[in-house]
Amino acid sequence: MLTDYDFHLLGEGRHWRSYEKLGAQLETLDGATGVTFAVWAPNADLVELVGDFNGWDGVGHKMQNRIPSGIWELFVPRLGPGTLYKYRVHSQGTFTDRSDPYGFGAEVPPRTASIVTDLSAYHWRDGDWMATRAARNALDAPLNVYEVHLGSWRRPGDDPHRWLTYADLERELVPYVVEMGFTHVELLPPTEHPLSASWGYQTIGLFAATSRFGTPQALMSLIDALHRAGVGMIIDWVPAHFPRDGHGLRRFDGTALYEHQDPRKGEHPDWGTMIFNFGRHEVANYLVSSALFWLDRYHVDGLRVDAVASMLYLDYSREAGQWEPNCFGGREDLEAIEFLKTFNVQVHKHFPGTLTIAEESTAWPGVSRPTYVGGLGFSLKWNMGWMNDTLRYMRHEPIHRKYHHDELTFSLIYAFHENFVLPLSHDEVVHGKGSLLGQMPGDLWQKAANLRLLFSYMWCHPGKKLLFMGGEFGQWNEWNFDDSLQWHLLQWDSHRGLSRAVADLNGLVRREPALHQLDFDGRGFEWIDCHNWQDSVLAFVRRARAPDDFVITCCNFTPVPRHGYRLGVPHGGEYDEIFNSDSAWYGGSNVGNAGAIATGPEPHHGRDHSLSLTLPPLATVVLKPRPR
Repeated sequence: MLTDYDFHLLGEGRHWRSYEKLGAQLETLDGATGVTFAVWAPNADLVELVGDFNGWDGVGHKMQNRIPSGIWELFVPRLGPGTLYKYRVHSQGTFTDRSDPYGFGAEVPPRTASIVTDLSAYHWRDGDWMATRAARNALDAPLNVYEVHLGSWRRPGDDPHRWLTYADLERELVPYVVEMGFTHVELLPPTEHPLSASWGYQTIGLFAATSRFGTPQALMSLIDALHRAGVGMIIDWVPAHFPRDGHGLRRFDGTALYEHQDPRKGEHPDWGTMIFNFGRHEVANYLVSSALFWLDRYHVDGLRVDAVASMLYLDYSREAGQWEPNCFGGREDLEAIEFLKTFNVQVHKHFPGTLTIAEESTAWPGVSRPTYVGGLGFSLKWNMGWMNDTLRYMRHEPIHRKYHHDELTFSLIYAFHENFVLPLSHDEVVHGKGSLLGQMPGDLWQKAANLRLLFSYMWCHPGKKLLFMGGEFGQWNEWNFDDSLQWHLLQWDSHRGLSRAVADLNGLVRREPALHQLDFDGRGFEWIDCHNWQDSVLAFVRRARAPDDFVITCCNFTPVPRHGYRLGVPHGGEYDEIFNSDSAWYGGSNVGNAGAIATGPEPHHGRDHSLSLTLPPLATVVLKPRPR
């Protein structure tokens, strides 16, 4: 049962573990075992508990209003896990049946009841991972993320219209991710959502794992298995908005409780959804508590926060007259900004070593800088500018690329302003864009070569990496949330080769400190040649902390092999070709430098030593000096 101190903390918006008090809590009270139900509905006239235990008739289960907190509470003996329930909220002469905002379990949509769930029933076995997580998630560690939509990664072979379960995914996804060398999996929102076509981004239950694929314990087992295999788990978390569904949060107690009353602040014009009232203590507490819940109960290693830009600006997607300035006359949403700072501070305070990642598409300063220096406090920020510029460049026919060379070089002007993740996410392969492979120009061979070139350039560029499922083997079709990836393509050499290239790139980044240690430090990068727009060639150095630990990346964005290409290097000696995206092993033409090459005395690119390279067509080569 809730105490006066709980009510005090909830009223102040500082009850960070409110998920231990609200919702359906298994308890023993006065010697009787049962469930205490508690829900915040301050403007309701009456709240009744209905469920399968009372024939969905709440007359005998009226909840007590704990005035003045606005929380309604009821202990029901002899109930236990598996009980279906809702809150019947009476207001202004009518009533609606609502799912539990704090519910830990939910029915499979389109059914909408909450389920009493015992999350303590799972026994975790990931102690080794948890003890080393902070080092694995550190900013100087490799981070190669595989973004996954659980419902469409793979479908059972005998029925393409069914989903794999969490248990199926544990058997199939975990070894695949390990084989491919990714360090983390990122799930599109695993929280419960009524419409599958929203991909999880219009969530109802911010504390409930979607039941489409199994029980909460089965999801815990999947995360546990990933951890034991040395792979982290990041989830997409959506505090920016929520859907209008009648069993959800909209006008929960007959009033605009979780959302703003004013539609200029409370309704999202693009998505037809409601916007949380971040300035209301109980709402901000609800959201922060949800974030901490996933880190606590599910051992999640990071939260990628969706649509941050839509939260920061009062005029986001609004025309003049459709928004109201803040108290200083500006367009910034001061309440949302304060909420994001609080969220980041509390996550990093309670769960040090975990990651918060912002999907933020504007030039807002300091997104990934600490709050104590004026930042928002995120660990990382998606680099949407890099993504847009690079994909635009790659879509050009190679003969035209020399006129767009700045689309490649511009990212290094601001590469160290934030702690960036380079994302090729699900958003780049939907809504008519086509697959990554389909966006590449040229014939079939050139498309595959261009995609290998894109990946190898990306993996060598400063910043952490994220790739949406299917890109790693060259999915042909645009992503469809309601269908499996095209795994049959792996019978073809070109697709198997692309998969091998991605696996080797993951291994290269993990193995070479120069490719991850100083991702966010300008000392870890230097241009060799960024001016050769005529040949569409880029060359640069990536450095580790150790002075002589570096690699050289050289990219040829045309299908013309370049023999005798002179490249200045930091010092003389022999250089090994440690990666070549044109290797026949990857489906390329096998043009290269026979494994190693020695410098000559010719100065070039302002350096005393240089190499005479062969640059393969539409390819990247990575060189590393042999120890002197």
